[in-house]
Amino acid sequence: MGSVFKKAVTRPLPTGAEFITRQGVRLARWKDAKGKSRTAPVTIGRDGSERIREDSKTYFARHRDGNGVVVETSTGCRDESAARQVLADLERRAERIKAGLLTPAEDRMADHLTTPIGEHVAGYIDSMKSRGVVAMHRDNTRRYLERLMTDCGFGRLADLKRESLERWLSTESGKNRSARSRNAYRTALVSFCNWCVAVGRFSTNPFKGVPKANEAANPRRRRRAMTEAELTRLLEVARRRPLLEAQTVRRDKRKGEAYANIRPEVRRRLEAVGRERALIYKSLVLTGLRKNELTTLSIAQLKLDAPIPHIELDAADEKSREGNGVVVRAELAEDLRRWLDDKLAGLQEDARGKKAIPTGFPADTPIFDVPAGLLRIFDRNLEHAGIAKRDDRGRTLDVHALRTTFGTLLSRGGVSLRTAQAAMRHSDPSLTANVYTDPRLLDVSGALDTLPTLPLDPRPKPTRERAKATGTGDASPISVALTHGNGTKSEGIPDKTNDPSLHGAGVDRLAVSGLSDKRKEPLTIPVSAFPRIGAAGFEPTTSRPPV
Repeated sequence: MGSVFKKAVTRPLPTGAEFITRQGVRLARWKDAKGKSRTAPVTIGRDGSERIREDSKTYFARHRDGNGVVVETSTGCRDESAARQVLADLERRAERIKAGLLTPAEDRMADHLTTPIGEHVAGYIDSMKSRGVVAMHRDNTRRYLERLMTDCGFGRLADLKRESLERWLSTESGKNRSARSRNAYRTALVSFCNWCVAVGRFSTNPFKGVPKANEAANPRRRRRAMTEAELTRLLEVARRRPLLEAQTVRRDKRKGEAYANIRPEVRRRLEAVGRERALIYKSLVLTGLRKNELTTLSIAQLKLDAPIPHIELDAADEKSREGNGVVVRAELAEDLRRWLDDKLAGLQEDARGKKAIPTGFPADTPIFDVPAGLLRIFDRNLEHAGIAKRDDRGRTLDVHALRTTFGTLLSRGGVSLRTAQAAMRHSDPSLTANVYTDPRLLDVSGALDTLPTLPLDPRPKPTRERAKATGTGDASPISVALTHGNGTKSEGIPDKTNDPSLHGAGVDRLAVSGLSDKRKEPLTIPVSAFPRIGAAGFEPTTSRPPV
């Protein structure tokens, strides 16, 4: 037979407590928040400090579980009769376990069903942290779960029902929330319930059968690639805009006018800021790095003096958590060397006259000081460069669109799909070909010119005399020759795959690395570490003609 009782607990001495002795017992006396005088015995805690001893505010139950072991369980009840009802329920469950009607795992699961949902969410987030999930993903998951618990009324695990989630998803769809955003909430809740099942807190996942929304049918952001002319204007504006804005009056009657003079040290600082922003854009578009990956790059990760210059990404900073290498073409490697040399020279100049002059950078020094508002800065640069953020197809430009530009330039340059996939560090080649390749910039017309000529009539073509005799040669033949100066010369359509204007005149082709791939089928083209890519044919991913 079990029992209910209030457990003795200790807590620190209240503020302003005084000690008194009554019948040989040392007591503490103080006034509570309502001004009522209270007393409690004084005891010594485990750390040797003085504490007061009081009874718990809620009742505990002592009983034998299904294995015959005496256990104490908090009922959470302040009323004794309610606590005895909880004790009776615990004893019935113990009898069912003894009779084989309930397993110990199911008994523990029943305890979890009544636990507040917030405790389970906190345990799930701690599990994600122990598995090395990045802080941003943990914060997003917590935010998604807390929003769902509030909107759907999930207070306990027993409240989790599929109908509630489907109703919420339908309501959010009516509020014009994107399919991708709705899927993010659904995925967070499904993953949370999968964890509850794995650790024995829940029997089955009630949301496992909830389908995902079709993101392809409801795209909110489709990025386009930038042309070489747009990239040139963007880099020029990014380099010059900080200084130009500092020289421009923004208020009063002189608004829009430029200052005549700026202090030399201010000019040098603003020029360095502009140069850094332009180099950030160039690094993103020539390496395919993501913004967060570029932000976390340090000096130690740059291998510019290697036979093939490259960047070694840390697994913790990469999206796939693999720790791949990224090839840096010679032109960009030289820009990075000059940038770091000039940055070090500036620090040495500022430290002149002091005791210690730096001779180099610490290994963990970031390569770039990527501003938090880079997206806003990028939009302003587009505006000043006269580049539309959204084109006639509804595709937009942002910082991540530079990665789309990287993939598109690889495809347009004739790089094979397998190699482009390795350069972009994708596990699925369809992601490289369909999402990160803008079909508008592909030279589909030039690719069609490489097809063979297939005549339908095997007979010889009629001469002009025969054409006149049959009445088909009265009109003068149409000349399709290209004119040069005063003369006319017939030319074939040039081979656009070798046109230097498509790759940048005087610039070597991009070299990309053959990195680890998640595809299980055998590769048809062996890829070695950091290979140099020569001219190669690349089948276009779409037949849409360029504009």
